[in-house]
Amino acid sequence: MRRVTIFGATGSIGQATIDLIARRPGDFRVVALTGGRNVAQLAEDARALNAEIAVTAHDDALPELRERLAGSRIETAAGEAALVEAAARPADWIMSGIVGAAGLVPGLAALKQGTTLALANKESLVCAGALVLAEAKAHGATLLPVDSEHSAVFQALVGEDMGAVERVILTASGGAFRDWPLEKLARATPAEAASHPNWDMGTRITIDSASLFNKALELVEAREFFDLDPGQLEVVLHPESLVHALVGFNDGALMAHVGPPDMRHAIGYALNWPERRDLPVDRLDLVAAGALTFRGPDETRHPALRLAREVMEAGGLSGAVFCAAKDAALDAFIDGRIGFLDMARVVEDVLDRTAGRLPGEMTQETVADTAALARREADAIAGTIAAA
Repeated sequence: MRRVTIFGATGSIGQATIDLIARRPGDFRVVALTGGRNVAQLAEDARALNAEIAVTAHDDALPELRERLAGSRIETAAGEAALVEAAARPADWIMSGIVGAAGLVPGLAALKQGTTLALANKESLVCAGALVLAEAKAHGATLLPVDSEHSAVFQALVGEDMGAVERVILTASGGAFRDWPLEKLARATPAEAASHPNWDMGTRITIDSASLFNKALELVEAREFFDLDPGQLEVVLHPESLVHALVGFNDGALMAHVGPPDMRHAIGYALNWPERRDLPVDRLDLVAAGALTFRGPDETRHPALRLAREVMEAGGLSGAVFCAAKDAALDAFIDGRIGFLDMARVVEDVLDRTAGRLPGEMTQETVADTAALARREADAIAGTIAAA
């Protein structure tokens, strides 16, 4: 029986992971479940899976969690230190599904036990790729990608020589605004941006999909995960979301990963790796799907992709700046302080302002300090835009 821990259990990735585990109760023992303020869901899942411990990231949510788990033998805890302690509990497989840079510290703690870390938290590699990969190597841990695009690349590379890879193509749905005229985007609301045509995801990642900041982060993540040159990475818009990624080889061949838009495939692949097991996902009917369409992104509409390439070229802690500035700009958009197109402007200005001011060494402390600096700069810029 495999011991599993799920970080971000109440989010879309965590819930999909729980769905797969709950279908095979005899195969898994749940060590820890962690979540945020959705304490009711966290407690319900902890009881259903008989978890050893349930942890909320928020200290003030602990009394409710304790009340909901009263009478059970499930431990409860709260706060960052509790997340790290949960990550250090022996487990054979850990899902890193916490959204944002908050997933970095517990992810690093999990790697220290030399386990398998299924990484759905792309920000960890964007903010601190060198640090995460070094930690995994030092402790003999295994990193498995869970983003659908990176899982697709990973699967397409099975048995292949990386030296034969010419390019990697990530696909993007284009999000809620893929067919909107540019002049209309300036008036887009958070509610409009949070409605994805293909995927069922959380609000923040869905808005990032509409701005293509999600794809920008995935470019940086792919570079780190697969040790690629920035010039080997491409993005194409693919409205059907059936081709998740393609790998091009030096003989001209393209290996594509094709499947329905269901995150349980990528999660299930990581959960069962190196084997394949039956998964409760739809089987793709190519005749019913009809045509597969592709088009190049317009960087006038999607400057996030250009900014990602600048971050990859700069390297170092610029990824931490990128993540934190993006998060702060997203907060400002959700709060109605800036417009949809202003998010890229904020991030670009922060990258410009912090260039040449970043530490040369990457540690947990310098990543955190850099992220804090970037967020302060982003908040100031957003405030100026809001006041204009």
